[in-house]
Amino acid sequence: MTDLKDATRAPDWQDDVRQGVRHVRDLDCLPLSPAERAAAQAAAALHKVRAPKAYLDLIDWNDPADPIRAQVIPSLGELEEVEGELGDPIADHEFSPVPRLTHRHADRVLLFPTYQCAVYCRFCFRKESLTSIGRGYTREALEPALAYIADHPEIREVILTGGDPLSLPDKALAEIFARIEAIPHVRLLRIHTRVPVALPSRITSGLVAVLQGRLMVTVVTHFNHAREITPATEVACRIMRQAGFVLLNQSVLLKGVNDNVEVLEELCRELMYRLGVKPYYLHHGDLARGMAHRRTTIAQGQALVEALRARLSGICNPVYVLDLPEGGGKVSLGPCPIEGREGDTWRIRGQDGVVRTYREIVGE
Repeated sequence: MTDLKDATRAPDWQDDVRQGVRHVRDLDCLPLSPAERAAAQAAAALHKVRAPKAYLDLIDWNDPADPIRAQVIPSLGELEEVEGELGDPIADHEFSPVPRLTHRHADRVLLFPTYQCAVYCRFCFRKESLTSIGRGYTREALEPALAYIADHPEIREVILTGGDPLSLPDKALAEIFARIEAIPHVRLLRIHTRVPVALPSRITSGLVAVLQGRLMVTVVTHFNHAREITPATEVACRIMRQAGFVLLNQSVLLKGVNDNVEVLEELCRELMYRLGVKPYYLHHGDLARGMAHRRTTIAQGQALVEALRARLSGICNPVYVLDLPEGGGKVSLGPCPIEGREGDTWRIRGQDGVVRTYREIVGE
């Protein structure tokens, strides 16, 4: 096993990208059967394919059900669309008053500096936008969005998403950070990124330096399986922690990847205890087209998170959520322990399964 010192000698992050899969034709270099390759090429025509070498190196190619492989290698299941699936599952476009910005919640906005990613996840709920738009960062493209933020004093939090904002070079990130930091009413910058997982060599002292200043910074990573936690990702998270960033993680519940309690338990425990990353959300699979083969039922998800509560401390437990269609926002899907109520007396099921009464006692 590579130690932490060795992990810091990872190759330049841009070399890592170049040596990975960047185009459909690069699939020919992977150890796929002819049938798998044909299916992957067909699916990749609908949704971009990209994975850095560091992430591909985690795949056990002798295991057709490898959880890393399932997340980035196109498969035939993606070609099977089911009635009710959506091109824009959480209504990003409907709540976009200006290009590259979504304002769905009162005090925060999503800002899209780029529509490109270091890795394209097969289950991505924005995959149709990323495939159809395919544009990177320019100062001019962000001007309307930055002006909108400056004109709306109720906005306290800007969330960089996309596309993956950390796939941009340091110079571009420094420009974006400076523009947002100059808006007085913005207090926190949140960055949603898969880079620490799939391209940990990108997380450098130079990168975090350009994101330090007046604003509080929260980085929301996207680990889905404990196999993604490596010495290199440990170094990347340590660099961000030492920079003073708050680290959270959101996972997606994926059939065949992490839909059993042992896998989720190991993931959540290692995130908190090894990386110092708080498990934040466990997302129920969005209604992205061609992803029925990766979605579980809500009942299965509820059973999993209830089992997790019995195994993990509260700080290691994520909140199981569904991001509702039509811009309804995230709602908790966790099982409710309340069994009933009569006046000020409640019947509540404990973690041991026993239902007890609890009487509210409130002063005048």
